[in-house]
Amino acid sequence: MFIETEGTPNPATLKFLPGRDVLVGHTADFADADAALISPLADALFGLPGVARVFLGGDFVTITKSGETEWQALKPQVLGVIMEHFVSGKPVMSEKAQLVAEDVAPEDVEIANQIKELLETRVRPAVAGDGGDIIFRGFRDGVVTLKMQGACAGCPSSTATLKHGIENLLKHYIPEVQSVTQAA
Repeated sequence: MFIETEGTPNPATLKFLPGRDVLVGHTADFADADAALISPLADALFGLPGVARVFLGGDFVTITKSGETEWQALKPQVLGVIMEHFVSGKPVMSEKAQLVAEDVAPEDVEIANQIKELLETRVRPAVAGDGGDIIFRGFRDGVVTLKMQGACAGCPSSTATLKHGIENLLKHYIPEVQSVTQAA
């Protein structure tokens, strides 16, 4: 198994591409080891000293390191854990894992679907290229709530991307959108 690595705009984050599907149909972002217990892969990665965040995408794993850790020491360990996980045949997520529900007013379902379509076709591919993801969390009273994940979660330019790039795009195509906020 050959795993490629790519840098991201966030210097504390690297993107690992194992050449196979990681999570199909959704993503998962783990900000700490406790949250990672629902994923055998993320749990194993948090077992490495210096891993601060794990993000699982469609065909990649994004790792954010803690400030004092150097990639030179951590990268080979991460590669080993990812390789060992996929060779073992263990699932990426446990069967008990549940996704967070969206907050959408019943009268706004059609607008929310338009927002999700734009995010899926125009935003997510670019964000995934940088080792992250953006997840729709809700739409109420003209406010779109999104969750930045992976490399994007701690990136210094994420606020600018969210407010200037994504907000302007959504406002342009969907007049009902007044603003975009980031979910906690």
